[in-house]
Amino acid sequence: MTARGRHRRYRPGPVSRASLTVTAGGAGLALPLLSAATAGAASSATWDKVAECESSEDWAINSGNGHFGGLQFRQSTWEQFGGTAYAARADLATREEQIAVAEKVLDGQGPQAWPTCSERAGLAADATGAAPRPEPAPAPQSTATGVQERGGSAARGQGAAAALHEVEAGDNLSEIADTHRVPGGWQSLYELNRSVIGKNPDLIHPGQRLSLANASAPAPSKDVAEPVPTERQRSAGSVAAAGDSAAAEERAAAQEKAAAEQAERERAEQREAEKKAAAEKAAADKAAAEKAAAEKAAAEKAAAEKAAAEKASRDAERASTAAYTSPVAGGTGTSYRATGSSWSQGYHTGVDFPVGMGTSVRSVTNGTVVSAGWAGSFGYEVIVRHNDGRFSQYAHLSAISVSAGQKVTTGQQVGRVGSTGNSSGPHLHFEIRTGQGFGSDIDPVGYLRGNGVPL
Repeated sequence: MTARGRHRRYRPGPVSRASLTVTAGGAGLALPLLSAATAGAASSATWDKVAECESSEDWAINSGNGHFGGLQFRQSTWEQFGGTAYAARADLATREEQIAVAEKVLDGQGPQAWPTCSERAGLAADATGAAPRPEPAPAPQSTATGVQERGGSAARGQGAAAALHEVEAGDNLSEIADTHRVPGGWQSLYELNRSVIGKNPDLIHPGQRLSLANASAPAPSKDVAEPVPTERQRSAGSVAAAGDSAAAEERAAAQEKAAAEQAERERAEQREAEKKAAAEKAAADKAAAEKAAAEKAAAEKAAAEKAAAEKASRDAERASTAAYTSPVAGGTGTSYRATGSSWSQGYHTGVDFPVGMGTSVRSVTNGTVVSAGWAGSFGYEVIVRHNDGRFSQYAHLSAISVSAGQKVTTGQQVGRVGSTGNSSGPHLHFEIRTGQGFGSDIDPVGYLRGNGVPL
């Protein structure tokens, strides 16, 4: 049965007991006198209530816990009380057949066979109210050996009941608690002796000594002696007890195995969850770092572009308000009139501005483009005639931004610094001339300074 109903070992009821009376004239069998009719059956409705409590009134239930049918019979109990006459197991029998076997269990063990559900369903009151139990008639004292031995055993049991009970084959906690009137029933007895019994209250072993603290004196012995069980009866009881113990051990082992497997599954799930959380955190940290780096780079690029735009705006503003400006942003290199055999005139006819490839080249003042294209050793060049009649030359360009005949203003881009023609590297060769052709050069630095350009 489940924890709600543990059946006790079968004992013959008062109706089936006989008194063995030995007299001087011989021996005879005296049946007990009944004070009322044979104990009555519980009502069908009461059994339905017990089944509702035990199994939600599922008369065919077999949940694999070793208890079967609507009234949750253990297999040993079903067999012991004749259930196999109906079906191999209780869950295979009909409702009416299960109730028929339950009546036998009730008669043999009493309502305590279903310790919790009998009280909830009113089974104890129903069975008691149906008909009183038989009372044995007083029997004369006997000197038969069997009666003397049983009386002596009972006396010894009463003497030890106040303190300890030694487990015998076939005992169970429900029977021991009932016999010794332990307050709180078998549950209290189990809690009191948990350290002796172990984890499984269904499994106790012969020879264990159980404490009976706070127990009342055992029920007084009947004057009518019970017959000594036959060898066949003792053998059947031992087999049933052994079967119950083996089943209990199997259930305990299965429960422990299931608990261990569940614990391992939970640990594996925990490890997997921790691994997943760590991977998600690493991915989130990486994404956050990449986002921060991209935002920083974008901010730096935006700041650089803004600064460049502001500088270009300022330069353009200065160029538009000034009559003259420097051709590039940067200092001078090889000066005007520097001598050397590398120049066809024997000297340098202009001034060099050593600035980076692609630097913007500007017209130094307002004028008109008179030449824009390839010029031999000067590479790509632009020549602008100023409004004052002078000419400015911009040579070795990598790109040209204007065309001949185009009007230009002070600071307007005419090309980009390069290294075309006869050039030693990226730079701007700048000349001021009195005429458009080569050889009419004058000092370009002096010309610009004379027009207010600081160099």
